[in-house]
Amino acid sequence: MSTIVVPRRSLMLGGAAAALMPAMSFAASPDLGNPAPLFTAVDSNGKTWSLADLKGKVVVIETTNQDCPYVRKHYNSRNMQTQQREAAAKGVVWLTSASSATGQEGYVTAAQANELTKSRDAAPAAVLLDPQSKIARAYGATVTPHMYIIDANGILVYKGGIDSIPSADIADIPRAKQYVRVGLDEVLAGKPVTDSSTRPYGCSLKYPRTSS
Repeated sequence: MSTIVVPRRSLMLGGAAAALMPAMSFAASPDLGNPAPLFTAVDSNGKTWSLADLKGKVVVIETTNQDCPYVRKHYNSRNMQTQQREAAAKGVVWLTSASSATGQEGYVTAAQANELTKSRDAAPAAVLLDPQSKIARAYGATVTPHMYIIDANGILVYKGGIDSIPSADIADIPRAKQYVRVGLDEVLAGKPVTDSSTRPYGCSLKYPRTSS
């Protein structure tokens, strides 16, 4: 399993781990303050979701890979589930994107995605199935979890890590700044996101392999 923690010296606004991924695997990370890339995807229950249809709602996108220790850190501690429920209670649409390519680590079928949601007691609005990594490419996602916040006007206002401590240690969660939680509160209060572009950390996102 390929596990990557992005070093501080690699921080670049717009895509902290870009240099660690194959050069043609993903598009440049979209700019903050611009319309978020539109997408349409089918979830694990067969429902089609379109970002365009969610205008008027604040949206969170969370890339995931159930085999990644950094993802497990936030699910085993219930940090991710807690934030999903907090967001839902505030009217936020939280979309978990299973963007690992078919046959690669983190890939799930619809049934497997639903079983993971049930076993982890997760609470996203939907688990989007993205086996061709189309959503991940559009957003320049490099790791799991890579997090994004889109405001009610469809503008990308946050991209980066879920929190400020890039480790797989559950003990670090209480002392980390929870970037997504804080950012959501600022967006919902009509304020700009203070830390709008932060360092994503986790396991390299498993894009489809390309022939050389």
